[in-house]
Amino acid sequence: MLAVGTIAPEFSLPDQNGEMKSLSDFRGQKVILYFYPKDMTSGCTKQACAFSELYPQFREKGAVVLGVSKDSVASHKRFEEKHGLPFILLSDTEKTVIQAYDVWKEKKLYGKVSMGVVRTTYLIDEDGVIVKAFDKVKAAENPAQMLGELS
Repeated sequence: MLAVGTIAPEFSLPDQNGEMKSLSDFRGQKVILYFYPKDMTSGCTKQACAFSELYPQFREKGAVVLGVSKDSVASHKRFEEKHGLPFILLSDTEKTVIQAYDVWKEKKLYGKVSMGVVRTTYLIDEDGVIVKAFDKVKAAENPAQMLGELS
């Protein structure tokens, strides 16, 4: 996980519509950048739907929400449409941003060790500096937690 106080690594990734989005596109706004393992899984769906419910409040506080996983653009589009998600989902199939933000880690599930995305959320300020960082977040609780961090 990247340290609080560091400049958030710049990136450009395609969103669920295939349009390239860069972190610098959101300068002047707070960015909730959350990394999640996989579209359509129960935990990831709970997290995305909770961000969706709170999205108007994030916008009121001057923040955008960006979700990142290694799923394809097409997978993100299906996820967005199925759940009516109002925010941007970024496709990182090459894992370049996932690795730049240090969220590709060894995970253990039922004693089996594998590599995967550790559910992590960063709050990036208007100048592109990481001001909060949370790893191993609880999917359903993370959106409300992040809204509270915006104060």
